[in-house]
Amino acid sequence: MTGASGLVGKELTSILKAERNEVIPLVRNRNQKGIFWDPENNEIDLSSMEGSNAVVHLAGESIAAKRWTESFKDKIMQSRVRGTSLLAEGLKKLKSPPKKFLSASAVGYYADAGNQKILESSPPDDSFLSRVCVAWENAAYLASPIVPVTTCRIGVVLSKNGGALEKMLTPFRLGLGGKMGDGQQYMPWIDLNDLCRAFAFLINQPKAEGAFNLTAPEPVTQEEFSKSLSKILNRPNFVHTPKWLLKATLGEMAEELLLKSMRAYPDQLLKRGFKFEYDELEKSLRHWIN
Repeated sequence: MTGASGLVGKELTSILKAERNEVIPLVRNRNQKGIFWDPENNEIDLSSMEGSNAVVHLAGESIAAKRWTESFKDKIMQSRVRGTSLLAEGLKKLKSPPKKFLSASAVGYYADAGNQKILESSPPDDSFLSRVCVAWENAAYLASPIVPVTTCRIGVVLSKNGGALEKMLTPFRLGLGGKMGDGQQYMPWIDLNDLCRAFAFLINQPKAEGAFNLTAPEPVTQEEFSKSLSKILNRPNFVHTPKWLLKATLGEMAEELLLKSMRAYPDQLLKRGFKFEYDELEKSLRHWIN
């Protein structure tokens, strides 16, 4: 069962159905087929969740939809904490609870670590996204006395059908690609296919509890990413957007989404034997572009 959110939810649903799983979506319209829930009004149809094998929660307000005002930041926080808490508390009330609760989180959990490798044990900081992720994960762990909980710290998802890569393609195709800031900040990425395969893998791992970095094993700097994308598109890569301009244009969002360095490594996922199909950046980019 999955709270299918956008691109990831659709792809994960396809993978789970291909493995002959029944997937029941969480829906906000009582007339739609699925399990009704309304986080804003603290409503959820618990009876329809009885006996499910796993619950996967992905929903949350897009963090890059617009400039971060205080009201929008509150919306980002509440969209994650309120819905996750509702699910977690609901799961504890079931007579036949699921074997596992997987909840999305993000690599924004971590402090800026420069070029140091970030493992699941690495600490958060007091930045906005870190506070969001900590609160998000704490909400998921409300279910842990009854249901095993897995929190999935997701990196930048690569797909031509949505997300960061789709937004980058137009300016890069126009020859406007280049580094942001000094370009040395690490960018933890993951191919959409590998991300959804990792979710399916964790559903079937009986003791895979706690935090997992869902990122490719070869993170790259932002400058390396822009060079690779320009190479594949056969376009120049010379536009440099300085830090001051990014901050002036996007404010706090630029500091946390574009300039923070997170060399995240999927240590726990690899230790459990997960095999990436797209472990190198160019392989993933060509998967979506060529």
